[in-house]
Amino acid sequence: MAKSSAGSAYRCSECGWQAPKWVGRCGECQAWGTIEEAGVPRLIRAGVRGVGPGPVSTPAVPIGDVDARAASARPTGMDELDRVLGGGLVPGAVLLLAGEPGVGKSTLLLEAAALVAGSRTVLYVTGEESAAQVRLRADRIGAVSDHLYLAAETDLAAVLGHVETVRPDLLIVDSVQTISAGGVDGVPGGVTQVREVSAALMAAAKERALATILVGHVTKDGSIAGPRTLEHMVDVVLNFEGDRHSQLRMVRAVKNRYGPTDEVGCFDLGEYGLIGLPDPSGLFLSQRSEPVPGTCVTVTLEGRRPLVAEVQTLVGPSVLDMPRRVTSGLDGSRVGMVLAVLQRHADIRLGRQDVYAATVGGVRLTEPSVDLALALALASSTSNLSMPAGVIAIGEVGLAGEVRRVSGIPRRLAEAERMGFRRAIVPAGGGLSPGGAGPARERDQGRNGSPTALPGSDGGPSGLLEVREVEDVRHAIAAALAD
Repeated sequence: MAKSSAGSAYRCSECGWQAPKWVGRCGECQAWGTIEEAGVPRLIRAGVRGVGPGPVSTPAVPIGDVDARAASARPTGMDELDRVLGGGLVPGAVLLLAGEPGVGKSTLLLEAAALVAGSRTVLYVTGEESAAQVRLRADRIGAVSDHLYLAAETDLAAVLGHVETVRPDLLIVDSVQTISAGGVDGVPGGVTQVREVSAALMAAAKERALATILVGHVTKDGSIAGPRTLEHMVDVVLNFEGDRHSQLRMVRAVKNRYGPTDEVGCFDLGEYGLIGLPDPSGLFLSQRSEPVPGTCVTVTLEGRRPLVAEVQTLVGPSVLDMPRRVTSGLDGSRVGMVLAVLQRHADIRLGRQDVYAATVGGVRLTEPSVDLALALALASSTSNLSMPAGVIAIGEVGLAGEVRRVSGIPRRLAEAERMGFRRAIVPAGGGLSPGGAGPARERDQGRNGSPTALPGSDGGPSGLLEVREVEDVRHAIAAALAD
């Protein structure tokens, strides 16, 4: 036992967590039975003090002498994807795209590969499907190009051989969990294999200035499968999200060394592939000629992009000892908090009522700015009074009944005005002018429901949006349900 402890360590096969001795449960991911014995690296056994200076690959130069043009982004041709990437793909960058099974990762990358192949060479390596299956999908979505090369491989050496032969400008590996390296312990998709395969592909990408996209699986809790170090090693990490019952798909940047991480790309998944949605707000609104009780529209921020979305609620007497609280697309805990605030501070009795709350279009709203719209929708459904057409509500509701300010109010109001809304209910002092907070006189006059005017998004005198600032949820309900 002493020999084993001195010459080896123990590592979790799920997350890569290491321990000096065997334990039954991983201390990082809390998984049972995943701790396996692994050899200690020779460098650690020898001690780092024995390492001396060695040859360098390139000499160090002053930062002002470095040519930055080599790291300029090249557009892929998909505007929504380029928006998230910060302009396009950077030569030598390694990108990790993760998403749930069936969300459309392969379709997205195959379309992007065909667009890039219009002017450059692309190598698409598939380890999950045969080449014939990928060709069928390419025919369906129109992604066939003479400069798009396809290889069905699961061996790392074969993949690197294809790279040497084709010499592509873009390499796509779908997925990294299916590729295995010979001479490395572990099964394909395990921590050791994923680490070694990713390291080899990254080395090839940096050496050849080859833009590389790796597709990664996700676990049942939504995190990226494999070692956590993989996310630290790559340059860009993207999440591809979407409800399987909705056609909306979103690409969100989690990490980006070459661009912003607060941009979101929106796509419509149809029979013939993915279509970019530069203006997706209309997808999240119901099409009705007349207002109905229990609905309220808000503007949420997905990264930098404002999206107009609708919240719907239904309140009715319960026949059960414990009334139902059902949510779809909303955070259930925040819905429960808003219910408690309405009962305590707005005298709306919901204790014996069934409450159903949902969003339109399959969008998921978790931002606190949705609280006020949810509260107004619940008040509207309980009183059976419809909110006037063209009204939006933005704000966070606190436990004391106050309406708190949220970020990006001018941007949200500009989007609401562009979509045709003419009255907005916002927190007091939230900043009414597009450049920041408005004059104190305008904010005071607009408190607790009295209107002020917001200059239109075009900066002209026409197209004014009526803004009503409120300090608490009770005044917000009065301002919303007033004619």
